[in-house]
Amino acid sequence: MRTKAFIGAAATLATAALLPATAPAGASSATPTPSGQVTVNLVQVNGSGCRPGSASVAVSPDNTAFTVTYSEYLAQVGKGAKPVDFRKNCQLGLRVNVPQGYTYAVVQADYRGFLSLERGASATQKASYYFQGMSGTDRRSQAFWGPRKGDWQVSDRTGIEALVYAPCGTTRNFNINTELLVNGGNSDTERTNSFMAMDSTDGSFNTKYHFAWKKCPVR
Repeated sequence: MRTKAFIGAAATLATAALLPATAPAGASSATPTPSGQVTVNLVQVNGSGCRPGSASVAVSPDNTAFTVTYSEYLAQVGKGAKPVDFRKNCQLGLRVNVPQGYTYAVVQADYRGFLSLERGASATQKASYYFQGMSGTDRRSQAFWGPRKGDWQVSDRTGIEALVYAPCGTTRNFNINTELLVNGGNSDTERTNSFMAMDSTDGSFNTKYHFAWKKCPVR
């Protein structure tokens, strides 16, 4: 049933959650996207929703964003589900390599997937972000209620004045923590199944993170 649902699901834009805080001291105002090469390497993968090999990362050709695609990220309760399947999480450590003289923040994240919730069931998507070695993270969550079946999406954007930029002159991983939870509530979990997925077998569902760029101060 889930496979058929994914085949029939139309791709929709979705967004969610970002970082608090301040820009690095001395960084200039908003900067055009750099033309040099930007790469994002997946250096750490942990969690029940993203075993090694089930997540991939790609940078857009214009350096404005990068996407994360999952192949096994699904939480479920009810018929056919294991007791531990109600919660799935994923912790990614990303090494973002940027052109010399530039730094970046993530100004917007777009999340999307597919869900099927029976009447009385609910689901929650959570996300948080931080740079390696830096305190302070913004945690966001979005709840969904059954009965509902189809594409899901969440959205949020961080204001320019509240962005957190990677420190200039150092290399620090950008860490992304996400979580999916499904609660059977008063639904008939003996006979029915409720699930929430953030994975894709054909690339139509992915997570998109949008860059904000600034130039580092000249030393």
